[in-house]
Amino acid sequence: MTTDKKETKNTRKSKQPINEKSPLLPEKHASEEFKGAPFAGAVFNLSTSIIGAGIMALPTTMKVLGLGLGLGMIVFVAVLTEASLAMLLRFSRVGKSESYGEVMGDAFGVVGRRLLQICILLNNVGTLIVYMIIIGDVLSGTSSSGVHHAGVLEGWFGEQWWNSRTFVLLVTTIVVFAPLACFKRIDSLRHTSALAVALAIVFLIITAGITILKLFNGSVAMPRLLPKVTDITSIWGLFTAVPVLVTAFICHFNVHTIDNELEDSSLIQPVVKTSLALCSFIYILTSFFGFLLFGDSTLDDILANFDTNLGIPYSFLLNDVVRISYALHLMLVFPILFYPLRLNLDGLFFPAARSLVANNVRFGLISIGLLLLVFLGANFIPNIWYAFQFTGATATVCIGFIFPAAIALRDPHAIATKKDKILSVFMVALAVFSNLVAIYSDAYTIFKKNVNTNA
Repeated sequence: MTTDKKETKNTRKSKQPINEKSPLLPEKHASEEFKGAPFAGAVFNLSTSIIGAGIMALPTTMKVLGLGLGLGMIVFVAVLTEASLAMLLRFSRVGKSESYGEVMGDAFGVVGRRLLQICILLNNVGTLIVYMIIIGDVLSGTSSSGVHHAGVLEGWFGEQWWNSRTFVLLVTTIVVFAPLACFKRIDSLRHTSALAVALAIVFLIITAGITILKLFNGSVAMPRLLPKVTDITSIWGLFTAVPVLVTAFICHFNVHTIDNELEDSSLIQPVVKTSLALCSFIYILTSFFGFLLFGDSTLDDILANFDTNLGIPYSFLLNDVVRISYALHLMLVFPILFYPLRLNLDGLFFPAARSLVANNVRFGLISIGLLLLVFLGANFIPNIWYAFQFTGATATVCIGFIFPAAIALRDPHAIATKKDKILSVFMVALAVFSNLVAIYSDAYTIFKKNVNTNA
């Protein structure tokens, strides 16, 4: 057993750097002292890839689906995510692929690899825009629901020019995001990832504590277990929760990078299972207590609900702690998603160029361009629900379910079992149907809203 483990470590250390055909991976320019990422660090990085802005919209999915159906769907999507990652990693091992892009290239050639890169660009840009929107909501407030919800800075100092949304996001981008985006190895972020997970747990504990206290004093009503279904339109509306749930568990674009830096690559499956179990636990409790606390008044971004007196001692202090802790969490999660975004953009537009990490000028220009794009998107998109619907129903579902299933169905190495193929057909059919319905429902809602406004 000891010999096997040493051989695994030596294999990991002797891996060749990436080439232009595997743009999803960073070239290994680590120092000789770097012997591989530990298990805990890998779990924290993968968990941070999963837990992001999606958690803030999950209580709203409970409002759409009802608590019983909603919690069941969280578990269901987590199980499907684990199955899709297992298939993806199995095909990677057999094909000796070191990235998601290489697996897609192995199955579908250059077209498949390029299509994956485009989807990762759309998904990660959309998700990072959501992060900035939430940070803006927390610090500067939001009026996306038609009612103004004050931000933390506005509550402390009143409305000032320097706590306006645009200025706050600009300062956050320059002071926080830009330095964190400069790391060239994902394992360098393991400490910030651990802190990010801890801050998410702090948010959960405080929210649960407030809800339990209000339950004891009788000021919280029991939530709906099932969705409100009145007509066919309300049935179609249930599917709008699917893209949010899919987005909440997406982490496929980072799993190979984490695997490649792992000290013992045989631990990647336990890393995946541990991370999904931890994230599912946090998601279930956050959804339960968040929806129980605010009920049908739950906003698309639940952090915006924490701006009023909750009817408990030290309410406003706890409100600020909840919002600030999660805003800090998102700031620390940001570089984990920015990392694969930059690599994929470079691989898409500069496939023949030398490694990105070896070219500081290209590295800097791409980083600055992406930060500017995300900053502008966060200032023009009204709320996180629209961003989740767009990315979740298109690029995200492809990355998480359709592409892994397509690889298994293509089966370039003839290793797919009958179970794999049945599961793959099920995932593709479910993903395509549910997301087409979600897109239709969203488009219909927006059209109807515009018609009513014009009338």
